[in-house]
Amino acid sequence: MISQRSVTSKKWKSMPRRGRGPCLCWRHERRKGGNVIARATWIIIDGSKHIATGCFAGENSKALECLARYITEKYSPVRRERLIETIDVADVLNVYYDDTRARQANQSKLDERILRLASWWGGKTLADVNGESCRAYAAWRGSNGGARRDLEDLRAAINHHEKEGYHRGRVRVVLPEKGLPRERWLTRSEATLLVWTCWRYRETQTVHVGSLKGTKVETDKRPLRHVARFILIGLYTGTRAGAIASASPFREPGKSFVDLDSGIFYRLAIGKRATTKRQTPVLLPSRLLAHLRRWSRLGISKRHFVEWNGKPVASVKTGFGSAVRLAKLDLTIGECHASHAAAYRSDVVDAARGANVGGGRISWDERKDASGNLWPSPSRSFAWGSERHWYARGTEEERFFGYSFG
Repeated sequence: MISQRSVTSKKWKSMPRRGRGPCLCWRHERRKGGNVIARATWIIIDGSKHIATGCFAGENSKALECLARYITEKYSPVRRERLIETIDVADVLNVYYDDTRARQANQSKLDERILRLASWWGGKTLADVNGESCRAYAAWRGSNGGARRDLEDLRAAINHHEKEGYHRGRVRVVLPEKGLPRERWLTRSEATLLVWTCWRYRETQTVHVGSLKGTKVETDKRPLRHVARFILIGLYTGTRAGAIASASPFREPGKSFVDLDSGIFYRLAIGKRATTKRQTPVLLPSRLLAHLRRWSRLGISKRHFVEWNGKPVASVKTGFGSAVRLAKLDLTIGECHASHAAAYRSDVVDAARGANVGGGRISWDERKDASGNLWPSPSRSFAWGSERHWYARGTEEERFFGYSFG
């Protein structure tokens, strides 16, 4: 071990200390002749530079904002035409993020993808983007589907960088192959069992005092009924999970609006940009509309139709997973299966009624949803027997579930 004396001697030269980057420092007040000539203040120290912030005692948060602003301005990417061998991929992602985040439909998901891309591609240049590096990223990501979605953002970022005139060389992003379309959907019996399970389930608690200590007893709490309402809306309308979770009887920004007077479900959230997902308005079936009106009238649904303890839910994945487990169904079933199955079901009904679907007549050769997932054939559908005479046998709900939730 080298001693401190030997390190600082003429024979041995110490290694230079690594800079820690910009940081905040509290500079005490300065006096001269008993008078204060400079107030105590926060300053930013960056190497040999001292940058005043204008923030004094009690303005810690303001000083942190000044530091963040300084770092952002210092490390902002260069926006001029350069060779692809000199452009860092992280700079390309940064330009794309700054220019397009505000118009993204799901900004939090974009944040996650950009962070993953920057953590792997940071330090590499655009010249390093090729088939081999893209395949290496997919292996690091561990999921072809997830890697494909991430690399689509990388491709969009590179294309945006080129369109802005910041590079001229050609860069090609190689995407992993698309996964196989989903061929699994809820059958009629599975849908019935799932709704019944959610509706009937009671919370079980363990007694901790008294003679029954250690005994598990059922309570009057029904923790899965909001999942039952979620499934009913999904099965009747074929709507995606996010739109169901935000469905509200009130027209407010960020929410899907259910017009209880006209019976129309405006699935695209107010103020949100339309995407490739099918979120067009849908006419609500009479039985579902009756439920929605009753839930709103009785206060079961206050601000949203799917609520947990009076508050809206962002997702029902946890509750849906519990319902699948309690119903002893295939554990690979997810929230989306209800909407995929119902998308087919609603189109079967509309076709039987002679209505238009998505602006045109549906044909049995177009049995795929917006994600490319296959729909079952009419003969194997969980829908009612002959779609041509579905209206002749009782209410829709009774024909589908075998009983009414009225």
